Amino acid sequence: MDLGLKDRTVLITGGSKGIGLRTAWAFAEEGCKIGICARNKDDLARSADELRARNHRVTAVQADVSVPDDASRFIEKCAAELGGVDILVNNVGGLIGGNLMDSSDEDWEKTFAINLHQTVRMIRLAVPHMRKRGGGCIINIASLSGWEPQMMGNGQYGSSKAAIIFLTERLALELARDGIRVNTVSPGAIIWPGGSWDRFRVKEPESFATYLRDGFPMGRLGKPEEVADVIVFLASPRANWINGRHIPVDGLEQPVPVERPW
Repeated sequence: MDLGLKDRTVLITGGSKGIGLRTAWAFAEEGCKIGICARNKDDLARSADELRARNHRVTAVQADVSVPDDASRFIEKCAAELGGVDILVNNVGGLIGGNLMDSSDEDWEKTFAINLHQTVRMIRLAVPHMRKRGGGCIINIASLSGWEPQMMGNGQYGSSKAAIIFLTERLALELARDGIRVNTVSPGAIIWPGGSWDRFRVKEPESFATYLRDGFPMGRLGKPEEVADVIVFLASPRANWINGRHIPVDGLEQPVPVERPW
């Protein structure tokens, strides 16, 4: 299916592995120009080289988007080299600290910084470029934890992801007259080699088996490409009447009382 995305410029934070990398590939296969960033220089270079080897146009910037100067440098370099910004995928996220009594004020502040605050920052930086193009699309990656408190993660992680879900609807209202749509995709447990769920599988095989058996009616965890396909469709003209919405991609995952190793 032609999604009408050819020659659009797409910026993806955390684009060197997992969901971010698979999303970069999915957009590239639609004929988009790709900007990706990551903190790890080697992962970033390897992923960019793989995309370029298939004749995809890519700008790769080593950056930590929780740092304002890095975030600005990523947006401006991509806009200059790729000719603007049409689509922004805010994929970066993470958590600091443990449960309530095992975490500090600083843990909460850092978790909100890496999830919510950098998302706001990236949107502020990208919107002026989208306005110059007459519109655009923003996809925020939240999490199943943002509305299911019994799921993976902890209080600060779930709270920051819930804030992203609310932020999406609020900004969709603010930016609609600019022709900029804003939506959220919330993955459940997505597994890929070397990712956190893969490490859980290797480190705690019995707990993982229980989690898989009791938590997933479909009998498996999700794949990065299953999230990426939803992101690409939402960013395309085929989804022009979807705005301010929250789309779970979780395979109907169920709460399971299994202790995760993070």
